[in-house]
Amino acid sequence: FSLNLAADCNAVLKALQPIFQEQGMTETVHNWEDHGYLVTYIKKNGSFANLRIHPHGLVLVDLQSYNDHMKGREEVDQLLNKVEERMKELFHGNIKRVKRLPAILRGGVIDRYWPTADGRLVEYDIDEVVYDEDSPFQNIKILHSKQFGNILILSGDVNLAESDLAYTQAIMGSGKEDYTGKEVLILGGGDGGILYEIVKLKPKMVTMVASNIDQMVIDGCKKHMRKTCGDVLDNLKGECYQVLIEDCIPVLKRYAKEGRMFDYVINDLTAVPISTSPEEDSTWEFLRLILDLSMKVLKQDGKYFTQGNCINLTEALTLYEEQLSRLYCPVEFSKETVCVPSYMELWVFYTIWKKQTDI
Repeated sequence: FSLNLAADCNAVLKALQPIFQEQGMTETVHNWEDHGYLVTYIKKNGSFANLRIHPHGLVLVDLQSYNDHMKGREEVDQLLNKVEERMKELFHGNIKRVKRLPAILRGGVIDRYWPTADGRLVEYDIDEVVYDEDSPFQNIKILHSKQFGNILILSGDVNLAESDLAYTQAIMGSGKEDYTGKEVLILGGGDGGILYEIVKLKPKMVTMVASNIDQMVIDGCKKHMRKTCGDVLDNLKGECYQVLIEDCIPVLKRYAKEGRMFDYVINDLTAVPISTSPEEDSTWEFLRLILDLSMKVLKQDGKYFTQGNCINLTEALTLYEEQLSRLYCPVEFSKETVCVPSYMELWVFYTIWKKQTDI
């Protein structure tokens, strides 16, 4: 409750006390004089409520209980309804805002809470754990969402959902490129989404190289993310593609030494790091190394596609763009912002190409 006037802490306490006492809850009052009251109410079944009354006009009620049945949830709603009614009676038209947040479910079998890139907590409509395994490199989860279908989550990071064709299209150039008869290199992309979409476009050859040797990601996706990858992960080789379960850096170095060149390089390894200290963060060094090696295997008129990060991370994105001026060859870039459904935030994608120099 946010009030339009200062709160008489004692009056608020006396008004709300009977509601909690009716529940058979034991009361403990902490009074900090100029800093208001903290009152705790504890029930015999372990449920408790914290009532925090700030003298400047903010009253907070936090209720925690173990309820795994509908009746228990209805009892909680009834108690909060009584608190709201009593506050309105006490302050009449002097309540500026009443805000009731939905319950946070702790300790559930299914984890529904995942952070966005810019640190906001999102509650997903997860109703099933489809796959949960630890590989030597990371934890791999595939969870089912009522809205987004199956979602691939690697070490707590939401990677891709079956709903996220917008991500795949954006990192391929948003439908503006002609992949017919082209040589394409995909770095990462273990969910198979990029490979599946490019194979449809009749390329000459697509080579997909994992960032680390994690066969378990591919195994999980080919079974549980088939709306994303189709059948391309069923075999590591197809008529116009091959999947290499190898570290991409040695592969890139080998291709550069051999003089192998690609029309397109698509980097789906990792997002731009949130850290704002690139010289101190090994992830930035990794990204610069990948960029340099990719430019060495990219044809002069080729294009390099990659994801950036959440549009709100402006400092990190600016730092990434600064790194582009530090590559072995001069490059130019463009970017676009796309709404990726399961991310619940706007995502930035980059197109990078070698700068054409006059002879």
